[in-house]
Amino acid sequence: MDKQEAKRSLTEIMAKFTGYVGKRLPQDVLDKLAQLREGEDSPLARVVYDSMFENQEAADKLDRPCCQDTGVIEYFVTAGAGFPLLGELREILGEAVRRATKDAPLRHNAVETFVEKNTGDNTGTRVPWIEWDIVPGDCVTIEVYMAGGGCSLPGAAKVLMPSAGYEGVVQFVFDVITSYGVNACPPLLVGVGVSTSVETAAMLSKKAILRPIGTRNPNPQAAEMELLLEKGLNEVGLGPQGLSGKSSVLGVHIENSARHPSTIGVGVSVGCWAHRRGTIRIAPDLSYEILSHKEAVL
Repeated sequence: MDKQEAKRSLTEIMAKFTGYVGKRLPQDVLDKLAQLREGEDSPLARVVYDSMFENQEAADKLDRPCCQDTGVIEYFVTAGAGFPLLGELREILGEAVRRATKDAPLRHNAVETFVEKNTGDNTGTRVPWIEWDIVPGDCVTIEVYMAGGGCSLPGAAKVLMPSAGYEGVVQFVFDVITSYGVNACPPLLVGVGVSTSVETAAMLSKKAILRPIGTRNPNPQAAEMELLLEKGLNEVGLGPQGLSGKSSVLGVHIENSARHPSTIGVGVSVGCWAHRRGTIRIAPDLSYEILSHKEAVL
């Protein structure tokens, strides 16, 4: 097909997939919610978990978003340098958001700063937000994330002095989660970035919540911290929707980079129980594979 036809085809694929992500949770999230429900002995907590699954059934039946806040649309793109539409991807993803907003439908969540006017189509200055990673190859993997106003958008980041150590990282995570975690619709998927500055730590914390639940950081010390943070945060007892229970989190994921010896940057992002994230891999001929959702059909 020629380039214009290819652009139209890829726009249609990404518009449908973006809308799909707003309606159906990825398989790993559904599996973890089922596990947490089975582990609860509180009648109230089990009722709340039951309502979450009823919500999913209704969203699927009615073909409507499973949460009214469909967030700011963020795309995390890992693109092969040889992907034939690499130069057109920004334009394609912007149009995909406009079409998904109308067709899904998605709530209008893009407000131009200082102008304070809703654009009406979920696009605007630098929105949808796109993060790029260019790698060898000719395929592209696109992760779609709906960053809701109550969960990942109120994240936090800070640069600690080295004397704070990794104890300071743990303290910061607990301060953030206990200060606003109840408002973020628990159980939460907690992403922690450990890096060298506020911007790098914040971005790594966001990338951490894109990982499949239960995956571990390849560094043994970081993986141990993930498990210790999960254990400690669960003991806080937020429970589903903050109404108390055995589990506060779906999991804790840490992403890290090397750091300057004089700083420890730490960032925290959270995903709510309705963690609307999806991953799609697209080949040069525009055939695709959906990696995040079992038996997904666009």
